[in-house]
Amino acid sequence: MNVQAWTYVIVTATFALYVGIAWWSRVKTTSGFYVAGRGVPALANGMATGADWMSAASFISMAGLVSFMGYTGAIYLMGWTGGYVLLALLLAPYLRKYGKFTTSEFVGDRYYSDAARLVAAGCTIFVSFTYIAGQMRGVGVVFSRFLEVEVHWGVVIGVVIVFFYAVLGGMRGITYTQVAQYCVLIVAFLIPAAAISWKITGNPIPQLGFGGSVQEGQQAGVFLLEALDALHRELRLPEYTAAFVPGKKSMIDVTAITLALMVGTAGLPHVLVRFYTVRSARAARWSALWALVFIGLLYTTAPAVAAFARVNLISTLHNTSYSDVPEWFRSWETTGLIDFEDQDGDGMIDMSDGANELTVDQDIMVLANPEIAELPAWVVALVAAGGLAAALSTAAGLLLVIASAISHDIGKSILWKDMSSRRELLLARGTASVAVIIAAYFGISPPGFVAQVVAFAFGLAASSFFPVLVLGIFTRSTTKEGAIAGMSTGVLFTGSYIVYFRLIRPEATAEDWLFGISPEGIGAVGMLINFALALTVSRFTKPPPEEVQQLVSEIRLPRERAGDSP
Repeated sequence: MNVQAWTYVIVTATFALYVGIAWWSRVKTTSGFYVAGRGVPALANGMATGADWMSAASFISMAGLVSFMGYTGAIYLMGWTGGYVLLALLLAPYLRKYGKFTTSEFVGDRYYSDAARLVAAGCTIFVSFTYIAGQMRGVGVVFSRFLEVEVHWGVVIGVVIVFFYAVLGGMRGITYTQVAQYCVLIVAFLIPAAAISWKITGNPIPQLGFGGSVQEGQQAGVFLLEALDALHRELRLPEYTAAFVPGKKSMIDVTAITLALMVGTAGLPHVLVRFYTVRSARAARWSALWALVFIGLLYTTAPAVAAFARVNLISTLHNTSYSDVPEWFRSWETTGLIDFEDQDGDGMIDMSDGANELTVDQDIMVLANPEIAELPAWVVALVAAGGLAAALSTAAGLLLVIASAISHDIGKSILWKDMSSRRELLLARGTASVAVIIAAYFGISPPGFVAQVVAFAFGLAASSFFPVLVLGIFTRSTTKEGAIAGMSTGVLFTGSYIVYFRLIRPEATAEDWLFGISPEGIGAVGMLINFALALTVSRFTKPPPEEVQQLVSEIRLPRERAGDSP
């Protein structure tokens, strides 16, 4: 069978699995819809968290970014994994011990204010819709290439699947679907990585092949990274392993982006809510540990995949006649995600600096890598199924967070406090239905490539949630006025900066940015503004009530709260 036939078979089988799990785990209560009844085992929750966390950005786009950025692309590896450690140590167990449904609910109670809850819910919706745009974009990219449909139809198909298991199964359905999706995406990532590592370096373990030597060709016996540096020098590009040199990001921008991704990770609502689904704070800690193990499998493999893809792309296409390009090039060319413009009229593909004859969308590198390496058709199809699993798992979690913010944090907690559980569940499902339609629009017309859009979401989360959550857990003196001022100012500053430099002045360079910090990293500055404003305003406003201060102390006690047994 060819790639398309294999893709139909594998994608159809995995989609049937997801829908079947959703039907089996459908819920009828608000507790089941929001937090899966708080009965998810730590191991399963860790796996589901891994799938929720490893979005289309991790599976599809991250290795592509590292492949083009080289050493500088490590900001995504350091930021996202380092941030998860912050999340596990500073937030997850304490928020679970608090024992409510959502992060906004914690903010509203800790800062004794419906206004604070409303601001937190608004930030949740804003961040989640920004993030979901990247996931739907990833779905469209996969469908457009491997099922040979238009991008917008690919998005629609993905949205229908997410709608079914997110709206029907709620958090319980999403959780167990994400367990299956993690298995699909990690197998889909590791199998081609191991095969390509064996083919290039003779070592089937990608992490070791990354530091190994090239087996064949003109650079046989040369270490892989040294071979990549030599290829870049030949193309008059900055060396792959070089840092802070002309043509690459500055040190301050790298630092800012890494920090924004780290603290943004610890503030993402769809990740935080996963720790409300387990039985206790102890189980939340174990969930975080298991999740880090499962995430590490992909994140330690991604740099190797990036290097393999870069070597294969240059070796296959540079100085190749356009009439002789391989079949995979023609297939991706029809999607518009790779394009050749023969500027000098010689019919040869020139990838050197200044030629600009070949345009490659960074999002295709992981998906195209098995084809470039001439792996079997079923492996190529498996990667497509893995990319869909990664995008759909995160999209489902985000949709549920949006539905929870509107139905529970705004509807039940502020507007209609006497609303019954049955009506709240109907409102949550209706909200998720509307949100999925909006998500489809963002998937068809996203404001950037997948990882870039996701980086914006992390910056917004960093500038809004992280400071108020940390201050809410570890200080007794932060007031509602300080929290509201910090959240509002931080997210408005970050959002305005991103909009200005990505939509209004997209041609701006590093010289135009504040302190040389790009829109992807400005969330770090927004976070500092949030912290500074929250602490300053709290000094000049009335201290929190005694019962709130007591709540803060109780959250940090090592013993479990009543009714929160392991």
